[in-house]
Amino acid sequence: MISIAEEIAVPSPPKRVWEVVSNPSEVVACINGAELGEAHDDGSFDGTLVVKFGAMKVSFAARVALDLTESDHEGRLSARGRDGQGGTRFNARAKFRVTEGERPGDSRVSVLGEVQLNGRLAPLVESGAGAMVSRMTREFSVELIQRCAGVEVRAPAHPAGLIGRLRAWWTRILTRRQKPSPSGESTTAAATEEAGNDPAQAQ
Repeated sequence: MISIAEEIAVPSPPKRVWEVVSNPSEVVACINGAELGEAHDDGSFDGTLVVKFGAMKVSFAARVALDLTESDHEGRLSARGRDGQGGTRFNARAKFRVTEGERPGDSRVSVLGEVQLNGRLAPLVESGAGAMVSRMTREFSVELIQRCAGVEVRAPAHPAGLIGRLRAWWTRILTRRQKPSPSGESTTAAATEEAGNDPAQAQ
């Protein structure tokens, strides 16, 4: 059996982190080698995960169910499946929760779970489980942090985005007017030429 007990610090508010970890497609995007498959009428869905053990890669296919408690920012995940050759079966259960971090505006994601394996690959998987879980947690943490932060700093939609581009373009024009041209060319003429070629000015 493989035991999982991990905590991930995320420099984003709990509400934003919960939006990501409660969305299967977002979570899968944070896991290297994972893909989301077909959704079923009972709310479960198919998924695949390729795991690397040294020089060998093993592909697992699973049926996954997710039970969420929005008010507590808590979720339970269960999965069962087999490796690509059908020689090893597994059952997994995990509980995760998003809480306030140590600093205001930060979050902490706690994960507790276990994976039971049966079959010819079980000894191999279990022997490398510690390193595998640590590696996957590090990779997941990096992706989760970037995904949470990236959405929060997303550029405003049009027309505010257009105004921002025009402001940046005008700043470049003023900067060039204040600096001598290396080629001796008139900075005013250069600015006028840039204004005529800038796509934002055409709009």
